[in-house]
Amino acid sequence: MAEQSGSPRRRSLYKVTGSPPWKEAFRQGCLERMRNSRDKVLNTYRQAEGNMPGRAQSTLLVQELMKEEWNAWQSMENCPEALAQWEEPMDLAELEDIQQELIDQEQAIISEYEKSLQFDEKCLSIALAEWEANSLICPVCQKYNLRITSGVVMCQCGLYISSHSPELTEQKLRACLEACVNEHNTHCPHTPEFSVTEGTEENSSLLLSCVACDAWAVII
Repeated sequence: MAEQSGSPRRRSLYKVTGSPPWKEAFRQGCLERMRNSRDKVLNTYRQAEGNMPGRAQSTLLVQELMKEEWNAWQSMENCPEALAQWEEPMDLAELEDIQQELIDQEQAIISEYEKSLQFDEKCLSIALAEWEANSLICPVCQKYNLRITSGVVMCQCGLYISSHSPELTEQKLRACLEACVNEHNTHCPHTPEFSVTEGTEENSSLLLSCVACDAWAVII
């Protein structure tokens, strides 16, 4: 007599021989969805003000991704008959394993992002230290020293800005740069960039901008 698919002996065979191919495909599909949801994970992390999302919050996102993958499987033609057996204890255990793997991957995404922020902060600290210890480095090219003469800011890289402020000095410009960078860093951990507006030399300006938070400010 043929054994029923839900018999204890049949379930034990699944445990011995491993999961059927469709289950591994479902697992890989869930993991791919988590990788593609990096922006959603990081937005949730930022909204939590840099704190790791709690277990319940992580579980909600993971369950949402698993449901999306499950719905995608159901919409496929010739859906495997084994999908109908998910309510069995063995299958629930496998789902819990997949859920935990997705939560671990979510935490890995956040940890990688935090390391990136720490690297940006370190680079910024080094740049600020160089500004303080040495002559004023051009914030645009970050290679040559700035020269300020009669309110005109110049650099070998081609930067030329007339500040219309004869009393402008390297010390005053450095203080202004540091103040703007520090102000930006109070609400955004990314490293800002500096550029010169297009126009005539008399009308050019030095700008601070950040692609991460869309902030910008006129330095001179």
